[in-house]
This record gives sequence, structure tokens and C-alpha cells, in this order.
Amino acid sequence: MATRTLSAGNIATRIASAEVKPSAATRLAFLDTLKVGLTILVIAHHAGQAYGPTGGDWPIFSPERSPLLGPFFAVNAAFFMGLFFLISGYFLPPTLDRKGAATFLKDRFRRLGIPILLFGLLVSGPILYFSQDAPRSFWQFIGGLYPDEIHSLFAHLWFVGHLLVYGLGYALWRRLTASAQFTVAAKLPSPTHRMLLAFTLLLALVSALVRVWYPIDRWVTLLVVPAEIAHLPQYLSLFVLGILAYRGNWLRRLPAATGMTWLGIGLAAAASYYAYHLSAQGWLSAVPEPLQTLVWPTWEAFICVGLSVGLLVLLRERFNAQQGRLLSAMSGAAYAAYIVHLLVVVGLQSGLAPVSVPPFAKFIAVSLAGAALSFGIGHLLRQLPGARQVL
Repeated sequence: MATRTLSAGNIATRIASAEVKPSAATRLAFLDTLKVGLTILVIAHHAGQAYGPTGGDWPIFSPERSPLLGPFFAVNAAFFMGLFFLISGYFLPPTLDRKGAATFLKDRFRRLGIPILLFGLLVSGPILYFSQDAPRSFWQFIGGLYPDEIHSLFAHLWFVGHLLVYGLGYALWRRLTASAQFTVAAKLPSPTHRMLLAFTLLLALVSALVRVWYPIDRWVTLLVVPAEIAHLPQYLSLFVLGILAYRGNWLRRLPAATGMTWLGIGLAAAASYYAYHLSAQGWLSAVPEPLQTLVWPTWEAFICVGLSVGLLVLLRERFNAQQGRLLSAMSGAAYAAYIVHLLVVVGLQSGLAPVSVPPFAKFIAVSLAGAALSFGIGHLLRQLPGARQVL
């Protein structure tokens, strides 16, 4: 059989424009379940900020700290937002294919831009203005936001800002490659163990190099969007993998055995980090200093890839049935819950501040109540006229 050599540009074009699409049967209900679970995990992550050893700023701080929350934060950050980006990337190609570029961009600005604008104008902006250490006029305040305080204006909606930028970038890339000649591409091969291992090690190496200059919890402004550069290799690469996963129908085709193996790898990496963090933590100091900078990025990469691949396959195999009424309502309200949860969590933390109970108990209480209230409020907000077009 005759073969034909493809340049890198032709391969990229064929991936971008390929008509290899999942069938109608591939409406994967488990992704909605995963989206709900990740949103709850985000709420719990922020619920713990007041009670654990966090490296960032938070308006409420308990004088007592729970050591269990240290590895909880680290393991969460190793995978949960990256998995969110993968899911978001997965849904991008069919949305653009179905709606066309003009409608796609209009919807992006409506669903992502409006929440950012309203949150900045009605919530984070006024809080920043009235909590200034030194009084400034309104226009001095506006002029001082960029670039150093822009991340506070976005707050947790930095993720929404990234999705807006990535969506615009994908639409532009599709536009630039639309006129190229191509043949229908064969299905992209499903990731193998070797491919997943290579990606994991590459992600670890790139992350380690980036963190020489941009350690974890250092935020900068890229154009107008705040970004934690330390995790940007993970977010961008998983977003792109989500696009490829749709084109290659990987979420249907990835063998269960592969997913379960990597779930075990991810769980083992996460459990070992908990064990290390809660132990004497002496062995890392014996590692030569130049290699120490590789240890956590590598550990993190195995948690990220293992749990991302493993959870996708586990939920596909065990939880892909039709959703019940409660889970269906929560799935529909997940985006709204993500937007409002910060106000709910901080309010609950403030209410519990004078209560004398262990910090871990407060964390559990705020997590449970915060999740219930956030999804409940999100569901009610979606009942307002026109709200579903945004939320």
C-alpha cells in the first residue's frame, strides 16, 4: 500500500479540520457527573483556605491550622483545574462546528465575558476599592489595577477568563487553517501507556523549568488575564488534549485497562504525597539540590495524568447511566455554582469565625454547606428570565 509523508503543518491542519466526529451515541453523561464533582472539589478547596497552610491570600484566617489540608491543597492543585480545562477543550470543537464562528464567539463572550464583567463591577471591584490601605480617587484606583491587582479583580473567575482567551485562540486557529486542502483524517490513535508516560515526563520537565522563574502561587497578568505561570503548562496542554480527545473520540475508545492502570498510578502518587507531607519529611533533603526542583513537578505530573485519565475512564465505566433529577439539576447549575461559591464560602467562614471548634471540623462544615448552598443558589439563578443563556 502506498504511503504519504505529512509535514507537521499538514498534520495540524488535518487534526483541526478533520470530520472524524463521535456519533450521537457519544453524548457522555459521565462528563456532567465529573463536572459536578470537580465543582464540589473547588468549593471544598476554597473552604479549606481559612483553615489550612495556604500560600495565597484569603480574607478569613483561623488562628488554628489543620495539617491535613496542606496535602489536600497540593493534590487538588495537581489535577482538578487541569481536568476542568481538558473537559472544556473536549466540548469546544463540536460547539464551533455546530454554531459557526460568529455565533460561537458571541456565545463565548456572553457566557464567559458577562460573568467576569458583572463580578468585577458588583463584587470584587467595590471590595478592592473600599478596602484600600491608602485613600485614592476612583480614577487613581482604576489606573492602579493593571497589572498588579488585576488578579484580585478576577478572583476565582481567572479560570473563566482563561477559557475565553483559549476559545478565541482556538477559533482563530480554525480560521487560519480553514482554507487549507486536506483529506479526511483517520482517527487519532488512542493514548497508550507509552504515550501517557511520555506526556507525563514532558509535563514534569516543562513545569520544573517554568518554576525556576515562576514558583507556585506567583501570579502575573498576561495581557488582561491573571495567570499562575507555574501551572500554565498543565492547563494549556490538557486543554489541547481535550480538543484532540474529541477529534479522536478517545473518551469512548480509551481501553478500560489503560484507564484503571493510570487511576492506580494517580491514587498511589497522591497517597504517597499525603504520607510524605504528614511524616517527618526528611528524605527529600538527601536528594541533590539541583534534582529537588524536579521532585514535586514530577510527583504532580503523575497525580495529574493518573487521576485525569483514571477518573474519566472510571466514571465512563461505572457512572455513565442516565442522571437522576438531583444530579441533572446539579449538572445544569454547576457553572452558576462555580461563579457564586466564593461569596457563599467566605460568608460561611465569617459566620463560623467566633465558633470554637477544631479547624478541620469547620472545613467539613463549610464544604458541605457551601456546596449545597452554591448549587441551590445557582439553580435558582438559572430560573431568572434569560439567565440560562449566561449560566
